[in-house]
Amino acid sequence: MGKPERRQQILNVARDVFAKRGYHTAKIEDIVAAAGVARGTFYLYFDDKRAIFEEIVDRTIARLGMSIVRVDVDATRSVADQVRDQIRRIMRILLEDRGTTKILLSDALGVDPAFDRKLLSFYDEMSTQLESSLSDGQALGIVRKGDVKLMSWLTMGALKEAMFQIVQRGAEYDEDKLVEGAYEYFTGGYLRV
Repeated sequence: MGKPERRQQILNVARDVFAKRGYHTAKIEDIVAAAGVARGTFYLYFDDKRAIFEEIVDRTIARLGMSIVRVDVDATRSVADQVRDQIRRIMRILLEDRGTTKILLSDALGVDPAFDRKLLSFYDEMSTQLESSLSDGQALGIVRKGDVKLMSWLTMGALKEAMFQIVQRGAEYDEDKLVEGAYEYFTGGYLRV
């Protein structure tokens, strides 16, 4: 196995260990035993437990950030279809890697103050992007009038809770049903498309 593949293998195993045991309970010994590598091999790729944990979380945060695109009312696709696509991209990332989703939703906060600031900064950035989109939507008449900050928090909270329930309970939930349910929830609230 080459170095990139070995590194990825250790990352995947660490993700599963963190998802099962939680950050504070998981030990490097757990990761190396599950990966079938020596402790020294672990340290060839990662400085410590926090470093590997941070990389796991950072990768998903980056994927989520890149998945969010602005709705284009002048596009050939309807606004409704673009909103559904946005929901689908986010849900797909979170459902494809349930271990990391569980980590993000239940274990990432509380690692240490610096990590907490990083995670909260990500949530602030997502909220700000959503607020901007909601403001644009209000100007276009496709989002009802109201406090866009509160709407963004409620939107993020609804999506986070749905994903939390799915990953914590190990539930299988059809992606199309989840996307359509979220879409209907938003159109029943603030979205007017």
